[in-house]
Amino acid sequence: MSKVTEVVEELAKPILTELGLDLVEIEYVKEGKDWFLRVYIDKEQGVDIEDCGHASEKLSEKLDEIDPIPHNYFLEVSSPGAERPLKKEKDFENAIGKYIFMKTYEPVEGEKTFEGTLLQFDGRTITIEVRIKTRKKVYEIPYEKVASARLAIQF
Repeated sequence: MSKVTEVVEELAKPILTELGLDLVEIEYVKEGKDWFLRVYIDKEQGVDIEDCGHASEKLSEKLDEIDPIPHNYFLEVSSPGAERPLKKEKDFENAIGKYIFMKTYEPVEGEKTFEGTLLQFDGRTITIEVRIKTRKKVYEIPYEKVASARLAIQF
């Protein structure tokens, strides 16, 4: 995590907690000639445009006061979306029972991509049920082998 995202996380957490929101992720990236500070927020019922507006206003005030970024940037506060990434252990715990898409660094039982229902997560192992044509198969995947994971929309 970069120094900027660490500082912004420290500033954002108490503000978001006060607003009843959770911090999902912070990105600080350069796209073309512009810098973007993206703060993804959520709450149990989901966030709306008002939640994003309130959080953006409060966070912007604090960032202007502390001024941790030495150059111009765009602040974007939004929901992580329907196919939000699963990065932290808490994300996996909250996704139990939901449909996910996951890639591993190395094959597990000959597979590197998995799409199915997250059945269980104990902090070390992810248990996912995958539908293969007309049958279901359960995989147990070590958490440290996960390259990326996100919620997925099931068709």
